[in-house]
Parts: sequence; C-alpha cells; structure tokens
Amino acid sequence: MPLHFEQNDRVVTLTIDRERTLNALDYPTIDALLAHLHRIESDDAVRAVIVTGAGSRAFSAGADIASLADSIAGGPERALREIVERGHALTRRIEEFPKPVIVAVNGLAYGGGCEITEAAPLAIAAEHASFAKPEISLGFPPPFGGSQRLPRHIGRKRGLEMILTGDPISATRAVEIGLVNSVVPADELLHAAHDLAARIIRHAPTAVAACLRAVTRGIDLPIHEGLAVEAACFAATVHTDGVRTGLRRFLERTTSLAYSDEDRADRPR
Repeated sequence: MPLHFEQNDRVVTLTIDRERTLNALDYPTIDALLAHLHRIESDDAVRAVIVTGAGSRAFSAGADIASLADSIAGGPERALREIVERGHALTRRIEEFPKPVIVAVNGLAYGGGCEITEAAPLAIAAEHASFAKPEISLGFPPPFGGSQRLPRHIGRKRGLEMILTGDPISATRAVEIGLVNSVVPADELLHAAHDLAARIIRHAPTAVAACLRAVTRGIDLPIHEGLAVEAACFAATVHTDGVRTGLRRFLERTTSLAYSDEDRADRPR
C-alpha cells in the first residue's frame, strides 16, 4: 500500500509509504490520500489529521517522474487531466478540509511535497528537512498549485526565487518566511505534531471548522468581503453545542472567581 493509516485516539496519521522512491507521489498514492480524506471527513471520531512520510530522508520528493513523463507523452489534454487536475484536487482538498491537517515534514519536501506543505493549514518540520520547487528543471511550472499558493504565503519575490531557481531552502529558512510553523529535532517531530493537534481539538469541532473556513475562504479576499465571510462563519456557530458549552463554562468560572473575591474581602485583616 502506498499510504499507511494509523488512528491514535482522535487523530489520524497518514504516512506516504514509498520510501524507496523518496515517497514520490504516484497516481495511486494521490488517489489514496483523497480517498482517506473523504472517509475521515465523515468520521466524527476523527478530529485532526497528520500527514508525514516514511523514513527519515523525505516527506515527499514530489510527483513520480515515471508517471508524469508517461502522461506528458500523451499530450496536453491527458497531462492536464492526469497531473494538474489530480494535483489540484489533492491540494485543494487539504487546503479546504474542515478538520485541521498538520504536515509533519520528516525530510525533503520537493515539488508536490512542498505543494502539500503549502496547502496544509499547519506544518512542522524536522531540523534536517528542506524544501524546493524543482519543476523548472523539468521545463514546466509547478502543477499542483504551487505557483499560486507559495507567493501568497511567503511573498511574491521569495516565491519567485524558489520557483525560478529550483534551489532548496532549509527548515530554518522555511520557518523564517512562514512556510512552516516550527522546526523541531527529528525524533520529536511526530510528538510535536500530535501536541499541536491536541491543543486544537480540545476546542469544539464546530468552532475549529468555522475558524478554518473563515481563514481559508477569506484570506485572499478584499477585507470587506473577508469580514462578510467571518460574519457568516460566526453566525453558523451561534446555535451549536460548542457555543452553549463554551459560554456556560466561562460564566461558571467567572461566577466562581467572583465568589472567591468576595470571600477574601470578607475575611478580617
């Protein structure tokens, strides 16, 4: 199987398991990722997803070159259908997923591996990880959304430098420019990803989904349109159990603190 599935409590870890090819993304692997995400979305027992790669050398070296070359040999229509449409479907799915997706970059993330990192709302990298956009050396631009997402995330000039040179950057540089959230020692990577997931899923699932939706849908809109998205996402949570529970806990805590203050005021000094 090109993809390993593991569930630990409320968190699923999807591991790209093609270590001999540096976890290259062939078509069965992309299709398996999409299929698992489809099932996870409807499973209320799963609250977060971690995506990583097998071994310590690579998260993913990108698209499988043999598959890619065969599709390109079939002409533009076939190449668009098999490469671009499939790659866009995967990165859009990750970007718009209603549960947090955390990428744990355990080695090099090149091409499609970098594009998955760009699409994910959160990413943690091992200290030895590296990131690159080598598609230009094959004669074409990034086909999984990287020409659009990377400049939006790290800025036009930084994005173009990576895209036009194909040169890799370190994990330290990736966190400096906002491509990943943090960098940790390799042996702490999955623990850090699970810790981040735990800090998110302690909150109501409806609140988490609303926050993800508000940011993802609004981030590239003019501010007045983004505020309308925010308002709609807020309104959708008003009648949820998450809001009722959150308000009740806050009010109970406030009342308890108030009584404690009164007791201290009544004590003789």
